[in-house]
Amino acid sequence: MLTVIILIFVSFLSYHLYKGYRNTKKLIINEITVHEQNASIKPPLRVLQISDMHIENISITPERLYEQLKKEQIDLIALTGDFLDRKRSIPKLVPYLEVFQKLNPAYGSYAVFGNHDYVLRQKNFDKLNTLLMDYGIQTMRNENKKIKVNDQIINIIGIDDFGTEHSDIKNAYRGVAEGYQLVLTHDPNIVLAMEECDYDYLLSGHFHGGQIHWPKPYHLVKMGKLARMNIIKGVQSYKGKSFYISEGIGQTGINIRIGSFPEITIHEIHPQTITKSEIAG
Repeated sequence: MLTVIILIFVSFLSYHLYKGYRNTKKLIINEITVHEQNASIKPPLRVLQISDMHIENISITPERLYEQLKKEQIDLIALTGDFLDRKRSIPKLVPYLEVFQKLNPAYGSYAVFGNHDYVLRQKNFDKLNTLLMDYGIQTMRNENKKIKVNDQIINIIGIDDFGTEHSDIKNAYRGVAEGYQLVLTHDPNIVLAMEECDYDYLLSGHFHGGQIHWPKPYHLVKMGKLARMNIIKGVQSYKGKSFYISEGIGQTGINIRIGSFPEITIHEIHPQTITKSEIAG
């Protein structure tokens, strides 16, 4: 009887591990329209967001990624952290960076770092940073850049990782005046510290949609207040300001997903909304 129970348990576990691994190959492309009330005014800014690549555990090949995206109009690429956490993984990132380069976004590619990237020793972190820049990706560590889209000012504000205490919100906003405020960051928990900051839209990742979201992602409780509020993926709002939490394209720990899938997102942003950013203090 015990043998039968063990066999049933092993079979059950093996099935779900196999199914969980297959789920890592089921890439989902989500298209999100932001500030839809302005949709008829001017063409939108199409922002491709890719988060949490985790090169050590990624089942989506660069070839497949390119096939999925080559026919899309992409104006700007936003990479929201957690590229890798091992020195030997750095060369494996190159084919994906070549894909982003081939997509040739009109307004450039921008990246922020996540908690896993900061696992690297400083010299290896510097190699990662340099590699991204060599492929035309502007890395943003508490800084901003202004671009002009359809005669509207877009402020791209890159805030470094909140969970590892690398973020400096005030410095990231330094010099930002009027315009649309698009924030790129990794850990969405930072929105709880941004009540005094104006932003129109914020892109983040970090939670992987739970990755193993069955029956609930209990393991996320240690990842901050948002997870405990069950705010872990998709379009969200806090204090009247909108943000997005990507499920990410790679996995961490074990290369399976249950109740979640790899995600890339294209955000159609209508930047006619004009705000003024003011940092308290």
